Amino acid sequence: MEDMNVIKLPVTEERRPAKKRARPPKFDPEEEEKKRQKNVKSLAVLGEKDSSVKLLEELVFGAEDELVERLVEQGDEEPTETLLVEDKDEESAESEDEDEARVQLQPTRKAAWVDEDDELEEVVDMKHRYRRDLIRGEAESTMSKQKLRQRMREQFQKSMGGTPSWAESSVKRRTAADDDDEEEEEEDDLLRRTGNFVASSDSLPSGVLRMKKCLHANSARPSEDRLTTVQFHPSAQVVMTAGLDQSVSLFQVDGKTNPKIQSIHLEQFPVHTARFSRDGETVIATGLKNKMFYLYDMMEGRVTPVHTVRGLNEARVKEFSVCPEGGALLLTGTNGYLHLLTLKTKEVVRSMKINGNVSGVAFSHDGAKVFVNSEEGEVYVWDMRSSRCVNRFTDDGCVKGTSIAASRNGQYLACGSQSGVVNVYSQEACLNSANPKPLKAVMNLLTTATSLTFNPTSEILAIASRAEDEAIRLVHLPSLSVFSNFPVSKRKIVYRASCLDFSPHSGFFSLANNKGQAPLFRLLHYKDF
Repeated sequence: MEDMNVIKLPVTEERRPAKKRARPPKFDPEEEEKKRQKNVKSLAVLGEKDSSVKLLEELVFGAEDELVERLVEQGDEEPTETLLVEDKDEESAESEDEDEARVQLQPTRKAAWVDEDDELEEVVDMKHRYRRDLIRGEAESTMSKQKLRQRMREQFQKSMGGTPSWAESSVKRRTAADDDDEEEEEEDDLLRRTGNFVASSDSLPSGVLRMKKCLHANSARPSEDRLTTVQFHPSAQVVMTAGLDQSVSLFQVDGKTNPKIQSIHLEQFPVHTARFSRDGETVIATGLKNKMFYLYDMMEGRVTPVHTVRGLNEARVKEFSVCPEGGALLLTGTNGYLHLLTLKTKEVVRSMKINGNVSGVAFSHDGAKVFVNSEEGEVYVWDMRSSRCVNRFTDDGCVKGTSIAASRNGQYLACGSQSGVVNVYSQEACLNSANPKPLKAVMNLLTTATSLTFNPTSEILAIASRAEDEAIRLVHLPSLSVFSNFPVSKRKIVYRASCLDFSPHSGFFSLANNKGQAPLFRLLHYKDF
C-alpha cells in the first residue's frame, strides 16, 4: 500500500546528449592575402564608377590601406572651418524651423463661453424658475438659444464688471497687458505735471468705466468724524476736505501718497459746507449752528470769521453756492428765500423767493440763470441780472425734490427726488417749456437722491444717497446708461456718500463719506488732472 504522505515528483524526461558547438575556422593568412589581392583587382576594374560607389565597395570588400589613404587626402583638401560654419548654419536653420512649427502648433484659446452646441437652433422656455431673472418683459416667454446665450453673457459681464481676463483669448490678454503698461506711463506723466491743462480725450465709451482705486485723498489726515465736503481746486492739483471734526484740510493729489499741505482747526465750528472761491485763493466755510461763516485766505494763511451780514435776516446759514462770475455767494435761507451776498462788502444786495423750501441750487454754464429745486417738486428758473423768474415747471413724477445739478456744457439738468429717482432733462427745454419731459429717469437709487454732480466734460453724472451704504452710481450721459462696474459689488468702499466731485479735467473722482474718508479714483479715460 502506497504511503499517502509521500509527495510524488514530476517525471523528468531523459536528457539528450548536448550537441557540440562548431569551432570557428582557423585563420589562414595565405587565403586572406589571396582575397585582398582579388579585391584590389576588382577595384581596378571598377575605376570608372562614381567615387562614392567605389568608397562603399572598398569598405565592403576590404582594401583598407587604399581607403585610409583616400580619406586622409579628402580631409586635407576640405578645411574644418568650412565644415563647422556649414554645421552651424544648418543647426540655426533647424532651430528656426522648430520655433516656427512650435508657434503654428500652439492652439489659440477660445472664450470661456463658446460652445458648439449653442449654435443649434432651439427655443428655450423662459418661464422656468432658473431663467425668470433673465426676462425683460412678458413677450420673452420663449427665447432662442442664441439670444439666451447673449443675455447670460451680458448678465455675467455686468456682475463681473466686464469680461474677466481668464475668459479672454491670449492675444487679447497680451494686448490688455500692453495697454496697462501704457496707462501706467501716462499716469506717471500726468502726476508729474500741475496747473491748468487742455483736455484732449475722445468720447467716453459706455458700459464699463475704466478706473483705478487710489489711496484715500485724505489718508495723510483722516477725519475723526463724518466728512461733509470734498472739492478739487479749480486750477491746482489740490483737494480739500472738511467735516464735523471742525477742520478744513488741503492735500496734494498724486494718487500714491497724497501728502497733506495744510490743515486748519475751527474752534467749536463743525463744518457743514466748504467751497473754494472762483479764483481758488479763498475757502468759504459755513457751520451748523448759526449764520456766522469763515473765510480762509490760502495765500496769506489768514482765517477771518464773519459774524454779521448786513441785510441778512436769517437765524442760520448752512447751504450756499459760489456764483460763476465770482465775488458773490448765493445763500439758501428759510421759507424759500435765496440771498445774493457780495464778499467784498459782506452784505446782501438782493433776495429771491420761491414757494416752499429750497432743496437745491444750480447755476447755468454762463452764470446768467439759476435753477432752484423746491421741496414741493417744482423747479424755478431765475434770471440773475434782473432777479426775475423766467420759467417754472414740475419735476416729472416728483413728490418732494431733494437735489439739482446742471452740466457745464449747458446741455443737461438733473433733478433728484425723495424716492431716489433722478430725472435728466435738456437744459434748453427747461428754459423754454412749461412742461418739459425728462430724457431719462434714472431709477438705480432706492433711497433719497441727496447728491448730484456732473463731470467737467458733461459725459458723467454722479448720483448718490447718504441714507444707505454704497448707494452711488455713475451715469454715462451720451447713452443715458449706468456704468456697470461702479461701485464694486460685494465690497464696501464708498459707505455713505454726502458729497461728490471731479477734478478740473475729470482725471480723478472723489467723495466724502460717513467714515471720515475721501475715497479717490483715477478715471483712466481722461489724460489730464
